[in-house]
Amino acid sequence: MVSRTHFQIFRRGSTTYFTSTLFFPQAIREDVFVLYSFVRTADDYVDAVPQQGEEFWAFCDTYRRALAGEPSGDVVIDHFVELMQRIKIKPEWVDGFLDSMGRDLHQNTYETIADLESYLYGSSEVVGMMMARVMSLPEESLPAARALGKSMQFINFIRDIDEDLAMGRTYFPQEDLAVFGLSGLESSVTRNRPDAFSQFIEYQVERYLSWQKQADDGFSFIPPRLRIPVRTASDMYQWTAEKIRRDPFVVYDHKVKPSAGRIVARACATTLGVHLSPADCAGETE
Repeated sequence: MVSRTHFQIFRRGSTTYFTSTLFFPQAIREDVFVLYSFVRTADDYVDAVPQQGEEFWAFCDTYRRALAGEPSGDVVIDHFVELMQRIKIKPEWVDGFLDSMGRDLHQNTYETIADLESYLYGSSEVVGMMMARVMSLPEESLPAARALGKSMQFINFIRDIDEDLAMGRTYFPQEDLAVFGLSGLESSVTRNRPDAFSQFIEYQVERYLSWQKQADDGFSFIPPRLRIPVRTASDMYQWTAEKIRRDPFVVYDHKVKPSAGRIVARACATTLGVHLSPADCAGETE
């Protein structure tokens, strides 16, 4: 049984994931709450202003002691360890996640796409594989689960350009900025080179779509009843991508994210077999 703590962490952390998750059957929904609360708590430590490095490393230590059999008394950690053991989440996946979160404490840029993908593996791909375990999907589904996690995280990078800059971070490869002749992604730079920035965003959205295509190939592994919330979340990230592609500079104006009402409407449409296409996204308005 999830606690009020899990509910509050999840609801505060993500409108898209929280609202989509409500469409899972109860048992799976509760497991998702436990999983999300763990990863969100770790992420919040490294994203705090100022960053809470000591608290993050203490969280990691407490998790590892709990995994070794010493209950922590922390419902986020203890429930997650129970979930790991029950559905066979691999400890190395969790280690990969915590490693990437730890990198956010000291690494602010990535030189190449290979460097960034190393970070993405721990920050998002392993979470996709954990979700596959939650839904009891076969091993063959894991490559697609990894791609879905990575593609969603990448849209967050695009959406949060301005927010990340405020924390001194630029997740996009420096080699990409060089290709488009951008010295940085600060508004003062990109507004002076609007065409270059628009082309840069188009390039990044296309990269997202290539990973999303890999993820789409794996939806056949998901039972129809469980496909609804996963497809809904995926569609809403596609909606976000298309909205930013049509107006790249919106990332400096506000955080592009669908409302709870839009997410519920999309889930209902998905239930009826209506799938969101790029054309559908382009036609939707706030």
